[in-house]
Amino acid sequence: MSAADVPGRAFLTADVFTDQPFGGNPLAVLPDADGLDEGAMQRIAREFNLSETTFVLPPTRPDCDLRFRIFTPEIELPFAGHPTIGGVLALVHLGRISPAGDGSPVRVVIEE
Repeated sequence: MSAADVPGRAFLTADVFTDQPFGGNPLAVLPDADGLDEGAMQRIAREFNLSETTFVLPPTRPDCDLRFRIFTPEIELPFAGHPTIGGVLALVHLGRISPAGDGSPVRVVIEE
């Protein structure tokens, strides 16, 4: 992978389905993946070598809030549960999705 694939892009790693660090199902999340092409996403996922890597993008559909593309080290997946849940939790951690202060549900529509 070249530095041009990920110039100044942040990433997070998350442990999904656990309350213990380094437990559960590991995931990498790139919260600002706009501008990366499919080949770059695949190379990045291969470099992380986790079961999945979630790339967060602007939606292409007007009825969605954001878009996730999910890659394994070998292929892109049309949908997967742990990368979706972990991706949302990473965006909450970054303050990009804000939970309701009164504990009521927050609706986020994700295009995958």
